[in-house]
Amino acid sequence: MKKEFNNFQQQRMKIFQELVKRIWDDGLSGEELTELLTWLQEKYNYSDQDLSFIKNQIRINMGLAPNQEEGFSTELDELEKLTKVEKPVVNKVDGICQYCEQDDAQCYHQACKYETLQYRRNQGPTIVNNKCLDCGKCVTSCPFGALADKIEFIPLVDLLKEQDTKVYAAVAPSIVGQFGADASLGQLRTAFKLLGFEDLVEVALFADVLTIKEAIEFDQLVLKQDDFFLTSCCCPVWIRLVKNKYPELFEHMSPSVSPMVASGRVLKELYPGAKVVFVGPCIAKKSEAKDEDLAGAIDFVLTFRELAEIFEAVEIDPEQLPADEKDQASFAGRVYARTGGVSFSVKTVVNRIAPKRLIKFKSEKVEGVKECQQILDKLTTDKNFEANFIEGMGCVGGCVGGPRTNLEVEEATKLVNKFGEDSLIMTPFDNLNVMKILKQLGLQEVEEVVEDKEVLALLEREEIT
Repeated sequence: MKKEFNNFQQQRMKIFQELVKRIWDDGLSGEELTELLTWLQEKYNYSDQDLSFIKNQIRINMGLAPNQEEGFSTELDELEKLTKVEKPVVNKVDGICQYCEQDDAQCYHQACKYETLQYRRNQGPTIVNNKCLDCGKCVTSCPFGALADKIEFIPLVDLLKEQDTKVYAAVAPSIVGQFGADASLGQLRTAFKLLGFEDLVEVALFADVLTIKEAIEFDQLVLKQDDFFLTSCCCPVWIRLVKNKYPELFEHMSPSVSPMVASGRVLKELYPGAKVVFVGPCIAKKSEAKDEDLAGAIDFVLTFRELAEIFEAVEIDPEQLPADEKDQASFAGRVYARTGGVSFSVKTVVNRIAPKRLIKFKSEKVEGVKECQQILDKLTTDKNFEANFIEGMGCVGGCVGGPRTNLEVEEATKLVNKFGEDSLIMTPFDNLNVMKILKQLGLQEVEEVVEDKEVLALLEREEIT
């Protein structure tokens, strides 16, 4: 193992931070990119033969695909034309696997143990994109950086600095505690405004909206003992797993989009011309935002790990800022961030709208790709399966266990639960912000959320044939 690349994931984030510093202060030039490459070579003792690999890491950190060219040439032209970051999100970066001492089996099991054989080393991993779940495990498991996800901040900088376009930060509920135990959501709102965002919006608010929708749908669809309802719509790994590998079960899946996509669609409906940036713990969200049936709702996706480097690069410390507090979401919407949160939230609304149901709400909660596959296998064979509401989360712990968090799962879960308890709003039905949004969309009653075609178009996946 070549020591210069030991734990390259940390080095990669420092490369990104240096890139942000340069573009934030004065904008990028070709000379600065070359100077950055030279600086990195000296700092980390890279050899000349490693420079192509590092150059491509810089390209991926700029939201661009790797290429085979020597040095920098077209990067600034590509960046100027880049209005959105394209798939694939996860990219293979050549020139590093020869240093790795693992054999093929070790590489496969470490990166993609519970999926199909889409990763094989053979001079580096091979990615079969139509099978990949984009869970991000392979990216975080490879210490050498042979697999890397595109970072979407650099193409966003000009939008944040100009005054003509409003850019909203839609933040996942798992954001609590990610930037300091004492950093409140109000302080983070101030931090985002310093970066140039118009405002911070809780995605948990849109989880509240979707909770009501799914509770009504559950009440309408689960009428017999053997009926069941699949969710969580918030996890693209779970959605993709069911759709790709268990198509016969996909008809039981909630048609709802994720709270992330709902936030983007609704914000753009209410504020025409606005851009929406999702901020969360998940690499799969980068891919979800680019799915054919969802594209256009979210313009860019940033992870907590990336945002930590951005804050450091531009010298913003959220814990030292004045707070701009707004209570937007309920306890129920905020605990979507951890395993079991969706089940709890939907159950509270089902019990409110149908307290005398003959078929009671019985949930089963699974986390991690292995458990998700196991329960889906069981659903296809066990005709006496008791649960009628199945919640799947691709990461152990739920979103708090995502591959790009800044906290351990246990600590993050504890903070999310406290964040939920701190809300003055207990359930989605008690959230006046939900009714305010629905009225802005033309609805007068909450129940109309499953009846109005224009609103459903915002809250459901489009069918692509």
